[in-house]
Amino acid sequence: MNCEKTQEKFADYLTGDLDEAGREDVQRHILACAECREDLENLTVVWAKLGVLPEEQPGGGLRHRFYTMLEEHKDGLEAELIAARAEGRPGWRELFTFRRPAFAAAFSAILLLFGLGAGWLLKGGRAGGERYARLTSEVQDMRQQVALSLLSRASATERIQGIGYSAAVDNPNDTTLSALFDAVDSDPNPNVRLAAVDALYLFRDRPGVSERLVRSLSVQAYPLVQVALIDFLVEVREARAAEALKLLIERDELTPEVKKRAEQGLKQII
Repeated sequence: MNCEKTQEKFADYLTGDLDEAGREDVQRHILACAECREDLENLTVVWAKLGVLPEEQPGGGLRHRFYTMLEEHKDGLEAELIAARAEGRPGWRELFTFRRPAFAAAFSAILLLFGLGAGWLLKGGRAGGERYARLTSEVQDMRQQVALSLLSRASATERIQGIGYSAAVDNPNDTTLSALFDAVDSDPNPNVRLAAVDALYLFRDRPGVSERLVRSLSVQAYPLVQVALIDFLVEVREARAAEALKLLIERDELTPEVKKRAEQGLKQII
């Protein structure tokens, strides 16, 4: 099998969708072709990293920039009104129309401020704070119930959706975490397993999560999931992963790119 045909199968190889003969063909080729082996290694690392990018939070200067923008729109609106009066153009009624971007932006800003004020009032005061806390808790519980329901479905797409719901929970309970661990270990679809690893990365500070994923590394057979777990454990500097990585490196069936990743990870942890 030549390089072009081998590279066409890389995606299916990483997700475990190739049959046994196809996997052997790819492995045989990358063992003999250094260029394709390097391409597959790079693809494996990039693909595994895509799902664990941290969620960006608004910076401290966001509010200042918002009010600056609002003032600029206000100044521009006033300048346009003055110019219209001086030149005899249509008056203020024509300026206050959604056909004008300045007015549309200012009106949107007012709505945003109104929404922020309403939210502040909702959370203000003891009674309002209690209602807000109760509502937040109910939403979190509902997300976990939906997640658990979807994770039990036959469709891989629905199970991935369930993982998405679990990732939106601020503080998942033990049942939800257990369902994510089970997905990592035993879901028949490698994409679901990878999504579960990505979701658990959000809860990496929870006691026992890293330790539990050390055990998961020993039962993985999919290269993409193996790399995702290695990157997870290296990222959190889980010292207990050293022994698991040593055992993984000794596996005869381990692909060259995963073995190299495990060796690099072991050096970073020790």
